[in-house]
Amino acid sequence: MPNLNYAEKWSPELLEIIMQESLISPFVTTNVRWLDAKTFHFTQMSTTGYKPHSREGGWNKGTFSQTDVPFTLTHDRDISFLVDKADVDETNGTASAENISKTFTRTQSVPEANALFFSECAQKAVKLTGYYSETTLAQFTKDNVFSKLKTMLSAGKLRRYKARGALIGYVRSEIMDLLELSTELQRKVELTQIAEGGMSIETRYTSIDGVPIFEVIDDEVFYSKFDFSNGFKPATDGKHINVLIASPMTSKFVPKINSIYFFNPGSHTEGDGYLYQNRSLSGVFTLPNGKDNTVDSLYVDLEKAATTTT
Repeated sequence: MPNLNYAEKWSPELLEIIMQESLISPFVTTNVRWLDAKTFHFTQMSTTGYKPHSREGGWNKGTFSQTDVPFTLTHDRDISFLVDKADVDETNGTASAENISKTFTRTQSVPEANALFFSECAQKAVKLTGYYSETTLAQFTKDNVFSKLKTMLSAGKLRRYKARGALIGYVRSEIMDLLELSTELQRKVELTQIAEGGMSIETRYTSIDGVPIFEVIDDEVFYSKFDFSNGFKPATDGKHINVLIASPMTSKFVPKINSIYFFNPGSHTEGDGYLYQNRSLSGVFTLPNGKDNTVDSLYVDLEKAATTTT
């Protein structure tokens, strides 16, 4: 039995839920050609380079190769809520499907999308040589935080994406606090809005070498691995993310199905009430570069457990 508010005096508005909403709008894409039920394909092509020219005639022969790389959606989710007619009446309408939908979207759907994106990118970066580190939170200070972030932004081939203005960084709140206090730079940390689907968020951000650095305030979505068996929560072997860097050119959050259904009493067989159903099928993918079929556009720094001495 749900815990409902059978109030004698009622306000038609729900209390405002203060949460950080979508952080991943730059990475969301629907421009995908689906070739079968839940897989899309990326074509990777590479060629050999020049060879010395001979003035005695003839042409050097080169080769090219083309590889099909499939990406399959696996994050298939659904939920339904039945709101009994009596509950709607006796709570003066607060237990309505509309209010349930608003609450579910803000507290579950959008945060889970953030968590899925951050964790999938982190797991991919952990497997890459030179794009992964672990740091205790205490190792970040106001005297070194700027230098540490600059080093991470220059790892491997990230400079390619930085030069094209196609790199975004995310940091936990403690690191953004240190950036505000940094002794290494003249800084400007301000609020900005990211709009998606008519909604927007305000978060602190700054810029380092042209790369926007955003604060992840609700850090329950900022882990390397999640348990999605009931909602989402950090997995027992998940680690807190300190810093995540990704490029919208290559990292994609791909929604294929986002179905919401609402049925009035009498139009379904689930019970005498209003029925709300929600299904989401999506995935997170990081494409290889177009030169040598390697991933070089991610970086993650995970929190390393502090050692204790006895």
